[in-house]
Amino acid sequence: MDADNIKHPDIKKKKALFSAFLIVLILFVAMLTINEFKKSKYIGQDVQNTISVSGIGEVYAKPDLALISFSVVAEEETAADALTKNSESMNKVIEFLKGSGIEDKDLKTTTFRINPRYEWRNGSKVSYPSTGERVLVGYEVNQSLQVKIREISKVGSLIEGATNAGANKVDSLEFTFDNEDELKKQAREQAIDKAKTKARELTKQLGVSLGKVTSFNESTVAPIFYDMKEAYGIGGAAPEIETGENLIKSNVIITYQIY
Repeated sequence: MDADNIKHPDIKKKKALFSAFLIVLILFVAMLTINEFKKSKYIGQDVQNTISVSGIGEVYAKPDLALISFSVVAEEETAADALTKNSESMNKVIEFLKGSGIEDKDLKTTTFRINPRYEWRNGSKVSYPSTGERVLVGYEVNQSLQVKIREISKVGSLIEGATNAGANKVDSLEFTFDNEDELKKQAREQAIDKAKTKARELTKQLGVSLGKVTSFNESTVAPIFYDMKEAYGIGGAAPEIETGENLIKSNVIITYQIY
């Protein structure tokens, strides 16, 4: 037997092994490709079955804190005189409030402005082009003070006393709560309980089972704000203030998995 015939069987075996290896490799790559395709098929798709329910919680409570904003406005020919006049009046207001039991921590200056005052002389600013001339006639100083009142029963007498002491504007009065977060928590708990009850009822009617929570959203309604700019004049008898009850409201939407 010559050398070519001896080598020939080895070559056939190598070819057969290579072909088998190639087939296995092709099958392996094909299976990987199919698996990856199955995974990628659901990317960006919500394949879960879900149900969304809402609940509303409401808590009514009587306010235990009042926030009042007083302003002192003074006008004079010079900025220095207007500032002096304004400061004297505001100091009297603060002195009265402190004497009535208001602590330093409950007093806060919220606005302080000095603005020039102009008038039109010998003409009109309405016409075009404007006639006459704009003349500086003085300065206005506006200072606002926010006061926290922890005894609601004192609100009326404090408004009267502050205006008599020198405050010539009562900008706003807000009734709120010293611990508002606790009331919001109570309203939220009510809303969640109602949403859970609704979810259980719906899944029972639909013949499905309730799974884990997939999303939660909440919105709350802030307590009522009372704008008092037109409510009180300056001087006169102390106004009767009725706080009533404020509403803290929570709206929740919960999405559950169902199966």
